[in-house]
Amino acid sequence: MNNYVYILLLSNKQLYTGFTNNLNQRLRQHKDGKVQSTKHQRPVKLIHYEVYLQESDARRREKYLKTTEGKRFLKQQIRDLLLEMQK
Repeated sequence: MNNYVYILLLSNKQLYTGFTNNLNQRLRQHKDGKVQSTKHQRPVKLIHYEVYLQESDARRREKYLKTTEGKRFLKQQIRDLLLEMQK
C-alpha cells in the first residue's frame, strides 16, 4: 500500500502538510470540511505530493516538512508554483 505526504494550499495562502495512505479519500475529507484543521480554510488545493512504500518513511518526511528547515526547503522547492499562484 502506498503512503502519501501531501501539501495543500489553503484559502488564506498558508500551506498544510499531511500524511495519508489514501490520498483521494483524504482530499475529499478536506474539501468536504471534515478535517478539523482545514475546515475553516476552504477551498483547499493540492499542490504537491510524494509517494512512499513504507509508512515510516512517509511519516518521517511529514515530520521533517513541518519543521522550520523543512518548511523553508519546501517553499524553495515549489517557489515557482507559489509565485504563480500569488498573481
